[in-house]
Amino acid sequence: MHDSTKLESLGIPSVPVATAEFATAARAQAAALGRSDLDAVYVPHPIQDQTKDEIEAKAAGAVDEILLRLIG
Repeated sequence: MHDSTKLESLGIPSVPVATAEFATAARAQAAALGRSDLDAVYVPHPIQDQTKDEIEAKAAGAVDEILLRLIG
């Protein structure tokens, strides 16, 4: 969340992305940085042991939400 918060403070729209496993931690980190309004887009967990096709499917499932948040 730190990088997204820094980008946002520079006027650069950003959207943090995390796996659902880390939703609570991501929200807590954003709140600790004074940006409780900056919630991540969450994709299904896990990531590290997924095939290229599985990762692409997770990205495809999140891209619309990411774009919506970027261009509002």
